[in-house]
Amino acid sequence: MRRPTYQLPPGTCDTHVHVWGPFDRFPVAKGAPYTPPERNKADLLALHARLGVERCVIVQTSVYKADNRAMLDAIADNPSTYRGVALVDATFGDAEYQALHDGGVRGVRFGFVKHLGGVPDLALVQRTADRIGEMGWHLVLHLDAVNIPEFETLFRGFRLPVVVDHMGRPPAQDGLDQPPFRILLDLLHRPNYWVKVSGSERISAEGPPFRDAIPFARKLIEVAPDRTLWGTDWPHPNVRWDPDEAELVDLLPDFGDDAALRRVLVDNPARLYGFA
Repeated sequence: MRRPTYQLPPGTCDTHVHVWGPFDRFPVAKGAPYTPPERNKADLLALHARLGVERCVIVQTSVYKADNRAMLDAIADNPSTYRGVALVDATFGDAEYQALHDGGVRGVRFGFVKHLGGVPDLALVQRTADRIGEMGWHLVLHLDAVNIPEFETLFRGFRLPVVVDHMGRPPAQDGLDQPPFRILLDLLHRPNYWVKVSGSERISAEGPPFRDAIPFARKLIEVAPDRTLWGTDWPHPNVRWDPDEAELVDLLPDFGDDAALRRVLVDNPARLYGFA
């Protein structure tokens, strides 16, 4: 595994990573939609040392459901430079939310992707959005592109900050004018909507080095320069192509100029996640 050619600026934040394990302490949940390889907090540190990343946001995945212990354990080792995005269920109350907040969590994620379980309980989504908005947290949406028109009315109703994962997962071969992507761009004209220019390997039709994702990232950064984030999505669950993260870093100079990239990589995540 090589180091990237592009040198990330100081304070760069990888806003989308996962940790799985160690499985003797943090086994996957019963009925998990897939069984991942163990990728623990030590592996995460090694990845970021190779890439030159100084901060990160660990995003809970469906293999753990609402058991956020592995994520919280990793954050506890690096509380000034790590934050988290949790999964919750209907059992969470004041004590559970406070424990997450104290542990560095600043958002809750809901997934609409069919192969990961499909549409969540929309009443729970709305209740959670109301609850976490009062706490100064944000909502994270993991969507397939087809979900964007399907749930556009719901998405337009949110008032708290909302972060859309992986550019909304638009198939690159369908182009910038595909209706789901046009709706996402329109949502990004609202001051509460954010997007991650992650997942180039997910939306690519061409494969490595995933250059067909560049026009989508450039357009999103152009529309919302102060509300765009970046992440590697390491360790890349359920992908067609398993990328070398250095390839993903080396796409960044084509996403925008140095000033734009500094906002995406450093300033925007520092503002959203409260990094010093």
